[in-house]
Amino acid sequence: MQIYLVQHGESKPEEIDPERTLTESGSRDVQKIADFLRTSSGLQVTEIWHSGKARAQQTAELLAPCTSAGTKAVMHHDGLAPKDAVEPIKQELEQANRNVMIVGHLPFLGRLVAFLLTGNSDNDVVAFQFGCVVCLKRENAGEWRLQWMIVPKFLQG
Repeated sequence: MQIYLVQHGESKPEEIDPERTLTESGSRDVQKIADFLRTSSGLQVTEIWHSGKARAQQTAELLAPCTSAGTKAVMHHDGLAPKDAVEPIKQELEQANRNVMIVGHLPFLGRLVAFLLTGNSDNDVVAFQFGCVVCLKRENAGEWRLQWMIVPKFLQG
């Protein structure tokens, strides 16, 4: 089982755009990641969850074509807001036992990765960046490993 954790692309400040949609640069960076993933591997996922916030939904929709599930799998999922507890999502992932992409926000994503890898959500183990993708793989029950991470600034385009 693999999960792909994605921090949304760069968004506009709230005072300019109350919905906080992606900036042009944010959209370009996420598209670079999607293009890279499409040509290098194509992700095998059954669902793409996002928090419901505009910037997360836009990011999920840009990434969906590089996955096996495509845009039909993009869905709002409760429990992915910046300050939500990570334990319920961990339990859901492990019970479902399927590949999922989660597009969300900090500090939630950082806390989820820390909880999965170390058992302590307060450990700061991954330096998320706008538009980055972190892949974790579950080897055995409850045993997660970092497989890879890609950030937009390392890609051409």
